[in-house]
Amino acid sequence: MPTAIAVTGADMALPPQDERTVPAVVLKGLDKEPLERTLLGLQALIDQHGHVIVVCSQAVPKAVERRLHTVRSLLESDRIAVFRPDLPPLGLAVLARQLRQLASCDLGPGVLASAGRLLTHYIHAGAVLGSVTKLDRVPVDLKAHAKSWMPGSQFGVIAHPEPQLVRIGPEAALKGPEFATALLVAKGQFPSDWVSTTLAPSWNVQGLREVPLPAESASWWGTPKVVEFCSFLPDLSVLYQLVTSVRQSACHWCGIDVIGDRCVFCSATSPLTENQQNQLTAG
Repeated sequence: MPTAIAVTGADMALPPQDERTVPAVVLKGLDKEPLERTLLGLQALIDQHGHVIVVCSQAVPKAVERRLHTVRSLLESDRIAVFRPDLPPLGLAVLARQLRQLASCDLGPGVLASAGRLLTHYIHAGAVLGSVTKLDRVPVDLKAHAKSWMPGSQFGVIAHPEPQLVRIGPEAALKGPEFATALLVAKGQFPSDWVSTTLAPSWNVQGLREVPLPAESASWWGTPKVVEFCSFLPDLSVLYQLVTSVRQSACHWCGIDVIGDRCVFCSATSPLTENQQNQLTAG
């Protein structure tokens, strides 16, 4: 069985990108159901799949985060990876789906988990907002704050990979990816077509699809007046080539094959990185 890719809500389990995309495991009600039930459920996933990668938003309630770490500690398992990159909810759902695509390939669980860190660099995630007064994920100057109080104001924001913020008008533009991507849009109840009419053509996207707005988006962006968007690499062959082009090494602590300098399962960093850090500290 392929490595299980788990998400913390059904709205984070996007429809399959292709016929090989494995289903997401939805961990429902982590902050509400009894601890014993959560333990039994995750143990069953480990028994069935060998390893579990939980992709979790930084906007989830603290109780969900605590429950995940509690379960991992009680199971005393290095077979559960909790991955919480600094991506908006829609971007995180896209990343989880990319990992679900790659889970169908001949990648070990450590390489697959590490691939999440690599693929975040190729995701452009942002939103159209009706207000930036409570936005704390992207730097907002006083001028933008003042304009946010004007009726009808809308702002285009990029949170990842580099923060950008513009007030939407005839000349408004956001710098996008320099490679071919597809685009997802989650509109919610906010009436704005700027993404489909202006942003998508300027980014030369190869396809645009709409999905429901994730439940955590309003909290992450600081307003319910939000249209979230995310550009990404949709093709499995491109994702696989990116991941397999990176040198693999065995984690010196748990022995699992990984890419990069840190094992997502046991959190150990490579000895080379530790030595470099010691040298920097000594210097």
